[in-house]
Amino acid sequence: MTESKEMVIILTGASRGIGLAAAHHLLAQSHKLVLVSRTAGPLNQLRDHYGTDRVEVLTGDLSDLSLAAKAVERAESRWGCLDSLIVNHGSLDPVKKVADARVEEWRKAFDTNVFSAVALVQSALPSLRKSHGRIILVSSGAAVSAYQGWGAYGSGKAVLNHLALTLSVEEPDVTSISLRPGVVDTEMQREIRETHKKAMSDKDAEKFAGFKKDGALLKPEQPGHVVAKLAVGAEKELSGKFLSWDDKALGKFQDA
Repeated sequence: MTESKEMVIILTGASRGIGLAAAHHLLAQSHKLVLVSRTAGPLNQLRDHYGTDRVEVLTGDLSDLSLAAKAVERAESRWGCLDSLIVNHGSLDPVKKVADARVEEWRKAFDTNVFSAVALVQSALPSLRKSHGRIILVSSGAAVSAYQGWGAYGSGKAVLNHLALTLSVEEPDVTSISLRPGVVDTEMQREIRETHKKAMSDKDAEKFAGFKKDGALLKPEQPGHVVAKLAVGAEKELSGKFLSWDDKALGKFQDA
């Protein structure tokens, strides 16, 4: 698909994996990005490579809800607008059965995976209404499938799906999509195989180990480029939908 107009985009979880792949794609197309992550190094490398005229770096933990307003303020103060918000960050912790996890651990997970997303959306909406912009929420297959120990993560991603659906009703001038990125070769997948396997069922642990062993993991660029292209060109008809990155409805957003 053609990407012509230069856009201003906030991208969270930009330091690695899907977020880093999306950042490279968008910056190669001359868009302007506010990059948000807990890790400064990769963001600074992106800024050094693509230039300070197109990259703003904001480091911090998005469970600090004040970071959301700061990200929007950076976009507005630097470039005078905001065209898209990509909510890509998240944490799998706690990987524990519901009976074994403390409520405080679930609260921390929702601060990271849910409430930070709501804060970003709320902060961005005034600007996105003006630009008739887009919100891309990176969800997970765990939102609709149960895995032992993944209750906090999966339920948080399910909230994002419903958030996109609600926004499609409440915010007609903004296109909001929730995207399932598939099983991607990322740090989270390594943690699933090496750190969290004891908390999972034997069947699930074997399944995720098999993805790596069989070479079945996606490259971050595959869903990452779909995320990037949706942030630039998603049509209104997609608003409110929860779609897999390789859904035929997204054919024109997928790499050839």
